[in-house]
Amino acid sequence: MGISFDSYRRQWTSNIRADVLSGLVVALALIPEAIAFSIIAGVDPKVGLYASFSIAVITAITGGRPGMISAATAATAVLMVTLVRDHGLQYLLAATVLTGLLQIGAGLLRLGFVMKYVSKSVMTGFVNALAILIFMAQLPELDPSRVPFLTYPLVAAALAIIYLFPRLTRAIPSPLVTIIVLTAASIAFGWDVRTVGDMGALPDTLPVFLLPDVPLNLETLRIIFPYSVAVAVVGLLESLMTQNLVDELTDTPSDRNQECIGQGLANTATGFIGGMAGCAMIGQSMINVKSGGRGRLSTFTAGVMLLVFCVMLGDWVSQIPMPALVAIMIMVSIGTFSWSSIRDLRNHPKSSSVVMIATVVTVVWTHNLGIGVLVGVLLSGIFFAAKIAQLFRVTSELSQDGRARTYFIEGQLFYASVEAFMRAFDFREALERVTIDVSRAHIWDISSIAALDMAVLKFRRDGAEVAVVGLNEASETLVDKLAIHDKPGAADKLMAH
Repeated sequence: MGISFDSYRRQWTSNIRADVLSGLVVALALIPEAIAFSIIAGVDPKVGLYASFSIAVITAITGGRPGMISAATAATAVLMVTLVRDHGLQYLLAATVLTGLLQIGAGLLRLGFVMKYVSKSVMTGFVNALAILIFMAQLPELDPSRVPFLTYPLVAAALAIIYLFPRLTRAIPSPLVTIIVLTAASIAFGWDVRTVGDMGALPDTLPVFLLPDVPLNLETLRIIFPYSVAVAVVGLLESLMTQNLVDELTDTPSDRNQECIGQGLANTATGFIGGMAGCAMIGQSMINVKSGGRGRLSTFTAGVMLLVFCVMLGDWVSQIPMPALVAIMIMVSIGTFSWSSIRDLRNHPKSSSVVMIATVVTVVWTHNLGIGVLVGVLLSGIFFAAKIAQLFRVTSELSQDGRARTYFIEGQLFYASVEAFMRAFDFREALERVTIDVSRAHIWDISSIAALDMAVLKFRRDGAEVAVVGLNEASETLVDKLAIHDKPGAADKLMAH
């Protein structure tokens, strides 16, 4: 796992009391979420609940980020709808197993490094979009046509407990107090409000090992492979983004590649006990961290207690009023949103603000984290290329006899700066010798090589001797390998392009 046994043991035992208490809160908050995500995917509630138990427990043991909560999620559930509708639950279970294997492969190939290319603006947009989606997911439980009026004062009371109780003591997480108080009051006074039991039937048996009932042939692979790839990519993306966030909140490092492997092992195992694929959950991870959870025990407790609550205490858990859980998720939404990012819109570079807003809008519009992050990363790349291209310039110096000119190239010569590079040359000037000095430049790609070829050949066409000088080692290697201006028939080859 890349860490010593003592370090791994401390991740289980250094924060036992807070981890157990925060795990209890998360377990209760996971139940309605898992049921809701099962409904989104079009499967029985127990599929999401078994998945949340299995994924939480296995990632607690094998994951790379202590204190992060992984379970069945909306991000992965929405990708499974078509597969379930067209082919049924068994194909979903097979796709879940394959998803896990692909994620294990990503971890073994050490693909966690790709997070280096996700900018801070994309991260902020991702977090803000998730905060908005978490809040929007609560709106059906606040719809006047669906819920009684009593829901609103109960949500307000729950929010008051959540935010005011910590002023009395932080020994017990305020979300747990909220659940206990509202449930007890609801039962005592017989209030008519929606409860967890109204979301769907809780399972009353432990999960059992089973092989997905699908034909083992290429046709099955053809059906499930596209879904598995999509779920694997989106799942790892959300997990690694959430991991970054928890790293920052707790000021502790973690292992991205181990997290990929842990998520993969969890999903592979989940497919064999009748659960659907999942990933890290930013909302539940925020509840865990804010409730004091830091170690692996918090995630493990959340998974185990989720199953205990459903199977052994289902009658009690089903009576938890939804306003209590809605209030907790609203707290998570408010706490997740980066409010400083709104103030920073005036101070940050416009390109950073555009990337952040575009990520938020795309995620909220599509409800797909993968597409939103992809848009953000692409925009970041475009703005970065444009900025680097502006640092490029070309100056020139004519010899005293007027028969030779030296062009001095400064900066990064790549696809975004080749236009400025070509514009800088006066090909109509009658010269005997042209020197292109690139000692203060770096040549990066085939676009810049092609531009260099074109410049050299245009000067030679008009009878000038051309020399390219000052190539650094990396640029010289690229030019030697790809440039054609010194090869026989260069002009013909260039025109053929």
